[in-house]
Amino acid sequence: MKEKLVIISLLFFLTACGYKPASHYTKKILGQRIYTEVDVSLSDPENSVLIKDALHQALYTRLKSDISKKNNADSTIKVFYKNISFVPLQYDKNGYVVYYQAHTVLDFTFIKADKKEHRSIIGRYEFPIRPSAIISNDLRFKAIKQGSIKALDEFIAYLSAKGLVEDAE
Repeated sequence: MKEKLVIISLLFFLTACGYKPASHYTKKILGQRIYTEVDVSLSDPENSVLIKDALHQALYTRLKSDISKKNNADSTIKVFYKNISFVPLQYDKNGYVVYYQAHTVLDFTFIKADKKEHRSIIGRYEFPIRPSAIISNDLRFKAIKQGSIKALDEFIAYLSAKGLVEDAE
């Protein structure tokens, strides 16, 4: 009986106080249909494909937004892949690196009507590696994809905060 009372009280509190999830404000800023553009790096073109896939996945899973053509879009998100670096985090007793952190640097530009936002964000992803091994292409691609998703999450959180501020005004 106490559990039901707590659940009902919690639901009443969350609906009565005007709580809205962050995705509400982000969708308000972005709109339902979003056009995405990822600049292809000539030195590393496969990374651009990974970043575009990660962007589409993040927009669909987190915001349930539709990816559309440029002429039908409510807003545009442009992503430019700047670089990736691998930083050793942990060494074993023999001095071999056993844990890395990948830093994926992405430039985001958000455009909607007369609004334009620009942010440079670093997505970080930590991963283990066997001692005395090199970073394989599979690990590198996974690190880029996961780092890109984390950077996209940070950009979406930034847009959500902007939406909250605009809603309060």
